[in-house]
Amino acid sequence: MKPHDREPAVAGMFYDEDAGALKAHLESLFVQARPPVSNETVRAIIVPHAGYVFSGGVAASGFNQLPSDAVYDRVFLIGSSHRLNFDGASVYTQGDYLTPLGRVEVDQDVALQLVDSTPEISSDSAVHLEEHSLEVQLPFLQYHLDHPFKLVPIVIGPHECEGAPEIAKALKEWFCPGNLFVISTDFSHYPNYEDAREVDARTAAAIIENDPHGLLDVLKKNRLLNVEGLATSLCGWSSVLTLLYMTQGDERLHFEQVEYRNSGDSRFGDKKRVVGYHSIAVFSSEKTKTEDAGFSLNNDEKQWLLNRAHQTLIAVVNGDLPRSPEDKLSKNIETPAGAFVSLYSKGKLRGCIGNFGSSEPLWRVVDQMTMSAALNDSRFVPVTFEEAMDLDIEISVLTPKRKVTDVHEIVPGKHGIYIEKDGLSGTFLPQVAVKTGWNLEEFLGHCAKDKAGLGWNGWKDANVFVYEALVFGDKKE
Repeated sequence: MKPHDREPAVAGMFYDEDAGALKAHLESLFVQARPPVSNETVRAIIVPHAGYVFSGGVAASGFNQLPSDAVYDRVFLIGSSHRLNFDGASVYTQGDYLTPLGRVEVDQDVALQLVDSTPEISSDSAVHLEEHSLEVQLPFLQYHLDHPFKLVPIVIGPHECEGAPEIAKALKEWFCPGNLFVISTDFSHYPNYEDAREVDARTAAAIIENDPHGLLDVLKKNRLLNVEGLATSLCGWSSVLTLLYMTQGDERLHFEQVEYRNSGDSRFGDKKRVVGYHSIAVFSSEKTKTEDAGFSLNNDEKQWLLNRAHQTLIAVVNGDLPRSPEDKLSKNIETPAGAFVSLYSKGKLRGCIGNFGSSEPLWRVVDQMTMSAALNDSRFVPVTFEEAMDLDIEISVLTPKRKVTDVHEIVPGKHGIYIEKDGLSGTFLPQVAVKTGWNLEEFLGHCAKDKAGLGWNGWKDANVFVYEALVFGDKKE
């Protein structure tokens, strides 16, 4: 054991402290767990954290949405503090987490990056030592998953509302394929059985809508109902709120109810004073509307976007902002999508900035990327008004990134690549391989070395993603 490992605090109370008994109990819970409610990719789960005899069955149903052979680089385990009041969030950086089933390695590199990313995230270990909401989830993960994973354990302040958007912003770059987010919360505390069912149904419905402001509104309405005995309708509300700030507007995601019970359903429960438990899974189709079989941009739509980009370019280099479109926009142009905008001067790149995914409509993303390519590409001085009239523009509308397990899945010319490791990243659009004539190894090597700063072979132990692009423009070859 390392000197600063986080030792179990509630083993023997919330769950068995003997490893053999704990495994047997988990086995019985998973035997009765609900099967997967979707065959799509699970990106996050919301699961309860009470004693296993009360909430273990609902938790197992949540974890059972994960394929047992799934491979996760990291599990971000997030819960709200039950014992200490503090602002912001705390990630454990002092050691690993221990349970009766063994050690769970904490990803110290990512934990420290999060601490450095925002003042809202600290490394206060005291917050973790007696907190049960994270600890009780780990045996489920250890038992159910066949492959090891690294842990990023985060406790959020129990009254954290104002800081949630900033915490979510720091976490969002890690909300990607290869990582799993587990949010720990119980629902209503201490109303009677029937009142709990009604309150918990309203709260779960608000979560499934994937709207943080809607959740806050429902929690407020629940309080105003003055339900007898109701101390809270979501003890981990600050953690769930943070998740919703990460996921809102992403049309690839959908929240699905898995199972509901409350402590009154347990043979040990008292129906006059209960705690509610929901398990909810967040699935990703890994597709947006831009990937649907019916999606395309016709010539008029492409020309409209190009004209819009030129208008935006002229406006921004003249110190103005583009006006809102007066035209009635087509459904495709209003579709949320990622895009890159490239500026060329006499065939030479003059600026290129992109966004891989957005809840903003495509036309607005093109506006934003045009402005950034003209003014904020660090490789170039800002575009002047004098030269803007002569620049050619190329627009690349992107599909979402997809992590590859074998780089030979990559087809140069068809796929763009995105390489990420230890907070460093770089990308090449699909057309780069065509224009340069690079083979696959050169494509990867140049991206890793020249764009991500990882060295020529840096892609070999990095996360590699692919995406595709619909490319059009007025650039003269």
